[in-house]
Amino acid sequence: MHQLRAQIDEAVSIISSQWPRRPTTGIVLGTGLGDLAKHIATEATIDYEDIPHFPRSTALGHKGQLVCGTLASVPVVTMEGRLHTYEGYSPQQITLPVRVMKTLGVERLIISNASGGLNRKFASGDIMVIEDHVNLMWQNPLVGINDDQMGPRFPDMCQPYDAKLIDLALSIARRDNFVAHRGVYVGVTGPNFETRAEYRFLSRLGDAVGMSTVPEVLAAVHAGIRVLALSTVTNVSLPDKFSTTSGKTVIDIAAASEPKLRSIVTGVLEQAAAHPNEPAD
Repeated sequence: MHQLRAQIDEAVSIISSQWPRRPTTGIVLGTGLGDLAKHIATEATIDYEDIPHFPRSTALGHKGQLVCGTLASVPVVTMEGRLHTYEGYSPQQITLPVRVMKTLGVERLIISNASGGLNRKFASGDIMVIEDHVNLMWQNPLVGINDDQMGPRFPDMCQPYDAKLIDLALSIARRDNFVAHRGVYVGVTGPNFETRAEYRFLSRLGDAVGMSTVPEVLAAVHAGIRVLALSTVTNVSLPDKFSTTSGKTVIDIAAASEPKLRSIVTGVLEQAAAHPNEPAD
């Protein structure tokens, strides 16, 4: 992690030279959810390729740029396009932007993703507020020599997703009259969608499955950042009633559900702006 510190400092230096403000919230936008960035009062846009050590985003529907500005009067730094293990990146590379956000000043991280529903009570287009996860990626960004200045050797994961932010997200959905579930996210490597046998197995472990989020959450918790993760359910698996899934379908359904995601994100930030000194615990 000592080499990682140097990489973080180099990336922060470039970002701060183009956008000198201190963001309090970081946002990671998942597949099909990039339209949220259009609602940011943008002050700087920085391509990943212009930031030292940032990998390039190659996934469908991911632009690969940082959007810096304000949303609901809160200074935010937003990843418009995330990184995945199926692109060939290591967990350490995937989570470098989270480490950079922490150094920039981020105290709260809002992560979004598109997922496949495992819970048969879910429907396409529903939002799931993640309350816990199962890591089936078989990789962890914290493996290796630990830098105690960046976080503890053995971070506790009994509650990686912030309980207050979960309750707030669900209350915003009720206020705005759309469906939002509380559930467990199963992280897998991908890039293939699951077989019917895998869907049956995974449905015993959680409520939705996807190919991201877990590495970023592990790094964020290690760094002491509060986390809220929102998953757009783009399809519900019915392994005994065969149907195919495509990347385009996932993007289209996620994009159609973006207003729900935006409602929660802006609502959370409005609360943060109204109560800037709210304690983390």
